[in-house]
Amino acid sequence: MKFTEEHALLRKTVNGIIDKHINPYVDEWEAAGSFPAHEVFKLFGDQGLLGLKYPEEHGGAGLDYSYTVAMAEELSNINCGGVPLAIGVQTDMCTPALARFGSDYLKKTYLEPSIAGDMVGCIGVSEVGAGSDVASIKTHARKDGDDFIINGGKMWITNGYQADWMCCLVNTVDGAPAHKNKSLIVVPLDTKGVDRSTKLDKLGMRSSDTAQIFFEDVRVPQRNLIGQEGYGFVYQMMQFQEERLWGAANSIRALERMLEMTTDYTRQRQVFGGSVLDNQYVHFKLAELATELEALRALVYRATELYVSGKDVTKLASMAKLKSGRLCREVGDWCVQFHGGMGYMNENPVVRGYRDARLVSIGGGADEVMLGIICKLMGTLPKRKKG
Repeated sequence: MKFTEEHALLRKTVNGIIDKHINPYVDEWEAAGSFPAHEVFKLFGDQGLLGLKYPEEHGGAGLDYSYTVAMAEELSNINCGGVPLAIGVQTDMCTPALARFGSDYLKKTYLEPSIAGDMVGCIGVSEVGAGSDVASIKTHARKDGDDFIINGGKMWITNGYQADWMCCLVNTVDGAPAHKNKSLIVVPLDTKGVDRSTKLDKLGMRSSDTAQIFFEDVRVPQRNLIGQEGYGFVYQMMQFQEERLWGAANSIRALERMLEMTTDYTRQRQVFGGSVLDNQYVHFKLAELATELEALRALVYRATELYVSGKDVTKLASMAKLKSGRLCREVGDWCVQFHGGMGYMNENPVVRGYRDARLVSIGGGADEVMLGIICKLMGTLPKRKKG
């Protein structure tokens, strides 16, 4: 995939914001367990970075998806995983279905302010009993006059504590199969009956506020339905292509930085009369990991190129997501190991990277789900026996 001068300018703009407005405050945000999402998103919105792939008529830049991938890569230069994740939720998780299938009213009321950075959004799919198993969600919306009344709850909601609205997957069609009874509804999170007082304490992604959200008789106008009723599962599966590609792309530079920091440390650290890096096992392992990283980069770029050309890249996006999650675990573990005792200190940036990157194999569909999708598309997944 060939990047242009325009891509380079985009990368420079993103890094300018990171260097001046984000990295100087990351340690403070990590300690606080949250960052000022509205302030940070507005910085990106003012530069036109929150709607790169969306139409200009709605405030977007009208660019192809390769620009989103370039931005996802550069966001890894933020000295934590939580802030990039929050931005990715805004650009590639809660807004794609809204942009594709939302009414003019919904685009004007929620998409455009989100692209401008005036609103923070979140995606509500996972529940306590339904993470990667999207078909098993229980949250339900019933019709009452011109409204939906929603009951249930969502779990592990990134941006949930600060978000203005949620793209929420709920069951709306009684008696229909699990893949045809769901709808996506925009839920304003200041609506009566929304309880998001439960802020979750996580292993990593500390600066990204994550909430458990409960709905008790939450009344939302039916005009907040995205697209057609009963098509929510389909819409959600469609936007997983972009979500998973974004996640894989966002891992690349983060992994690269961990390897760079580890190489520098092992070169300087002296043991038994030489540097740690002088040990063949260490420099060979770092070479292997660097090679795996380049394979991931090539996979992401190939999938992106095909996606931009209009191809369905569900299989490749799933492969990229799987590979990035596995590599995040492997690189993180070895980098911590090669730092020795310093690899167990929270002050070490590699430790933060190790904790943050562990989510990649879980969020947006666990590794096992990616394997199932890949096997299905390869024609190797056994058919379920009936009865």
